[in-house]
Amino acid sequence: MSFAELGLSEAIVRAVTENGYTQPTPIQAQAIPAVLKGGDLLAGAQTGTGKTAGFTLPMLERLLSGQRAAPRQVRALVLTPTRELAAQVEESVRTYGKYVKLSSAVIFGGVNINPQIQRLERGVDILVATPGRLLDLLQQGAVDLKKVEILVLDEADRMLDMGFIRDIKRILVLLPSQRQNLLFSATFSDEIKALADGLLNNPAMIEVARRNSTIEIVSQKIYGVDRDQKHKLLTHLISERNWFQVLVFTRTKHGANKLAEQLNKADISAMAIHGNKSQAARTRALAEFKSSKLQVLVATDIAARGIDIDQLPHVVNYDLPNVPEDYVHRIGRTGRAGATGEAVSLVCVDEHGLLRDIERFIKREITREVVAGFEPDPNAKAQPIQLRSQEHRQRSGPRTNNRSGAQPNGDKRGGGGGGSNGGAGGRQPAGKPTRSGSGQSTQATSPQRSQTPRTGLSSTTSGRPALGGQAAANANQQRRRSGQR
Repeated sequence: MSFAELGLSEAIVRAVTENGYTQPTPIQAQAIPAVLKGGDLLAGAQTGTGKTAGFTLPMLERLLSGQRAAPRQVRALVLTPTRELAAQVEESVRTYGKYVKLSSAVIFGGVNINPQIQRLERGVDILVATPGRLLDLLQQGAVDLKKVEILVLDEADRMLDMGFIRDIKRILVLLPSQRQNLLFSATFSDEIKALADGLLNNPAMIEVARRNSTIEIVSQKIYGVDRDQKHKLLTHLISERNWFQVLVFTRTKHGANKLAEQLNKADISAMAIHGNKSQAARTRALAEFKSSKLQVLVATDIAARGIDIDQLPHVVNYDLPNVPEDYVHRIGRTGRAGATGEAVSLVCVDEHGLLRDIERFIKREITREVVAGFEPDPNAKAQPIQLRSQEHRQRSGPRTNNRSGAQPNGDKRGGGGGGSNGGAGGRQPAGKPTRSGSGQSTQATSPQRSQTPRTGLSSTTSGRPALGGQAAANANQQRRRSGQR
């Protein structure tokens, strides 16, 4: 089946073909016709299966008919949890809408709000936004949502994890009752279905893979190693196996910075990306990584959302995530668009409980291997991650937040970003914990001066031992809401 057979116009198919895509993925083959019919949709697909095009293509097609957006008005609204993801989605809109006369913009936090106010003054056909900054603009009267025809919640599972549900509800009451609602999610949980029950009207339901599964073409492997040998093992793997374009996940911002420094000392080009980095630094790191000028990108979970590289060959879990769902999102950065990929996890004795939780979640056992010269000590005792974090604080002394050029972690008030035709921004609602909002746009301008976040210290994230049963579920929920990555 071709994209033309799905009911897309010649102009959109031409843009898709120019970007090297000729056959739709399973989620696209099912979602595009469903969206074109005009009804609501609940779609679950693994990260990397093409779900972004699954809603951008039919959204563009449906908006071709009808009047262009009036000043301050929006015809289609896409909500995403992070800055990078928002920028990625809006880039897809511009790419696939190259030959149609539709305008788009992206708004998120971290840069000056004024350019986006000016852009919205002219009206936007498709607006991609993080919830917080959109609320800021609504309060300032810079945007009017009364004419929204299509609402998309992208990566809705992550928005729920990050505690954005209250912001989403505040936005929903400002939308017209007659509209098309599309809910897309990388994982397909019972919570997502509960959200859908209150939002969607008799939706079509698409689930192209079993719940919480990982992409089968991604090779997954566990390397057992002692905690103090992890960086040496990673250096060995990258050097001896000649790895390039390696995306490495750490649990904390401090850990990302430290690992990047260690890799650079070993003559491996590396940069860290996380919520405390300025928007300019994040944009530069992503650009160099995507162009293969940078060998290794070290990232926290939230900052890595939206990294979309079709041929990304290697993902490394330097630290296992506290929340099993994040493992699925992490390894979904590789194996995209049908390409093969490799996901490697370096696991020490402290993380065995986290590994069991992950394997229980994905319903499979991951292959274990040991690298010669890096055999873990069989007599090593598990150490609570909290204790390790406390020891680090004692060694390094008091920590100062937001050093020169740092950005507060989350969708904070006062930022704004750029898009195809305008800026972006984000906001942190009063009384809520700081969240790791992330996003970037090549046209984002004027990074905002840093503010001290109320929460989000990396030491707290790493300061929880593995739990089991209901205690683990409660702890996981708290971790998601606190956004301490």
